[in-house]
Amino acid sequence: MTNSFRFQIVVCCLINTSNSLHAQWIQTNGPNGGYAKTFAVAGANLFVGTLGGGVFLSTNSGTFWNAINTGLPNNYVFALALAPNGTGGTNLFAGTNNGGVFLSTNNGTSWSAVNTGLPNTSVGSLAISPNGAGGTNLFAGTLGAGIFRSTNNGTSWTEVNNGLTNTDVRAFALIGTNLFAGTYGGGVFLSSDNGTSWTQMNAGFTNNAVNSLTTAPDGAGGTNLYAGTRSGVFISTNNGGRWTALGLTTAYIWSLAVSGTNLFAGTNGGGVFVTAINGTGWTPINSGLANNNVNTLAVSPNGAGGTNLFAGTNGGGVFLSTNNGTNWTSVNAGLANTFVLSLTVSPNGAGGTNLFAGADSGGIFLSSNNGTNWIAVNTSSMKANVNALAISGSNLFAGTGSGVFFSTNNGIGWTTVNTGLANASVNAFAFSGTYLFAGTAGGVFLTTDNGTSWAAVNKDLTSSYVYALVASPRGGGGTNLFAGTVGGGVFVSTNNGTNWTAVNAGLPTTNVNALAVSPDGAGGSNLFAGTNGGGIFLSTNNGASWSAVNAGLTSTNVHALAVSPNGAGGAILFAGTHGGGVFATTNNGTNWAAVNTGLTNINVYALAFSPNGTGGTNLLAGTYGNGVWKRPLSEIITSVERLSTDVPLHFRLNQNYPNPFNPMTTISFCLPSRAFVSLKVFDALGRKVSILLSDDLPAGTYVRQWDASAMPSGVYFYQLQTGLFNETKKLILQK
Repeated sequence: MTNSFRFQIVVCCLINTSNSLHAQWIQTNGPNGGYAKTFAVAGANLFVGTLGGGVFLSTNSGTFWNAINTGLPNNYVFALALAPNGTGGTNLFAGTNNGGVFLSTNNGTSWSAVNTGLPNTSVGSLAISPNGAGGTNLFAGTLGAGIFRSTNNGTSWTEVNNGLTNTDVRAFALIGTNLFAGTYGGGVFLSSDNGTSWTQMNAGFTNNAVNSLTTAPDGAGGTNLYAGTRSGVFISTNNGGRWTALGLTTAYIWSLAVSGTNLFAGTNGGGVFVTAINGTGWTPINSGLANNNVNTLAVSPNGAGGTNLFAGTNGGGVFLSTNNGTNWTSVNAGLANTFVLSLTVSPNGAGGTNLFAGADSGGIFLSSNNGTNWIAVNTSSMKANVNALAISGSNLFAGTGSGVFFSTNNGIGWTTVNTGLANASVNAFAFSGTYLFAGTAGGVFLTTDNGTSWAAVNKDLTSSYVYALVASPRGGGGTNLFAGTVGGGVFVSTNNGTNWTAVNAGLPTTNVNALAVSPDGAGGSNLFAGTNGGGIFLSTNNGASWSAVNAGLTSTNVHALAVSPNGAGGAILFAGTHGGGVFATTNNGTNWAAVNTGLTNINVYALAFSPNGTGGTNLLAGTYGNGVWKRPLSEIITSVERLSTDVPLHFRLNQNYPNPFNPMTTISFCLPSRAFVSLKVFDALGRKVSILLSDDLPAGTYVRQWDASAMPSGVYFYQLQTGLFNETKKLILQK
């Protein structure tokens, strides 16, 4: 026989935390890529700081990356810098968003915060300069508080803003004892006294929004200083005394790098350009560069006397060129930094399953082996955010920031299907029979011909920014279509969008990110709304009224909802949240338990279920910054969940629920102290038919679920035994 154990939060003590004792999440091998924000090079070590994934290290020119984040709690890394540590080693510094500066003395193996005296912890740039006494100064440019200096490797910081009239510092560069700071809106400032005073150096500038600075020998014994701005590249040949436009005047420049006699510029949307260090003619060099939003550039020796050029992109990860940008290759193995916004699953036609993940600025990825490998399945025009995925048979739809794309061959080829789609910012899909609805920033649209044509269905939809859609069969026939909006709450249509009615009674939070429908266990359905800041709300009457169901839900920014039938007419509901990870409830939200063991990124924006290839099911979680994770559903529902760290006053065995039952029922119990626990089921003749639990457990509240599918109807008994407690209760299986 089969025993399936499912957890349910119970009321024998207050619920505070949830820690699985046995099961945990596993990160799949991707999708790889994501937001590469900054590089640092030390010999064969190439470091990349990412947005959402922390710091990664490659020792083989990007062939493989390893996350190096122990002690680095803030994984949004804006800047990296390397400095000698005075004993023959190297210090690695990371500037983070709202986490300040972190130091590693062992190439990222471990990190420690070094923020004393640093009041602004949004650090956008870092620089190292000699202090004139054999040591170094470390400078931190912050986003709003100016520049801070440390003379002791970050142990303490001092503000050095005299003369710095713009405090949004994006870049540094050093020429001899001259330190230059690029600011966003104030242009370039120069200090010749280790930051004690600053002078603005903007003569000739036509745009003062500076994102990057770099230097190069001018070939005549001097040094050129380059600035990348919102409107092109500028050059100064006299330490900032005068600037001259160097071209690319219509391009937004994110990054600059020099290799030999070549100057490279990474742009927002235009990819990489190259010119001679004293030239003005730029050439685009983007062959193989699948993402043209280039945040950062780096040059490193290739070990064979040449150089490698690396480009860090906004959503596509890292690319490598070994021939000065003539060709590029993606080098993202191990760089699990994608921001996953959507997930869907379909049979692959060969008895397996295809997993599709839609990424923020990274396109769509496919895995046909449960996440062991991922491949990009995109067109060049599908690099906007993939907010929604939907599948019907062999028809796959992708909703992006640039409309709807359609594939009939698992993403190998795509067709744009936007005729009649007046708003191309697509956030959600819902199927109702052969009807496909798209929720956009301009309302709801309907297609009945797989996207060949769309028609607006927005009458009385007074809030047009639609973020979520779900269809639910009506008890008397027909379908209710629900739309979750930004600012307008929930709307319902009973006629396929011809008319809409607001249904917000009891729904105080009107920014709705997610909707889900689940069976209520009595032949009806429950409607759940996940909101931005208000948690989760439940309606048992198709939205006519709502009630908050947030007990145990420690994060109220809910971005995803997913429903799994529990085999007893009801359902397990999962919620993906920003900042709280994944939560689960088996009682329609009356209580929630976090199920996050092993999940190191708790910003979850997408959830889905997928067959695992061995007869079971995986719960998939798309994270914001660390790709896709998976956890066997059977592990979640069979693991004993410690639902409270509060200590109950007494041992207690609760009556099973439901009772009578068919075929599954839940048994809960409380332990006031650690004990070896035995939970068994016997038939009416006293024969043992199942051992539900035999384990040593700490004090807390626990549940098990018994699946009696293989047992005949009749009376059974379940017995809880510890060294100090023994109790038996009756349960009735009624098939």
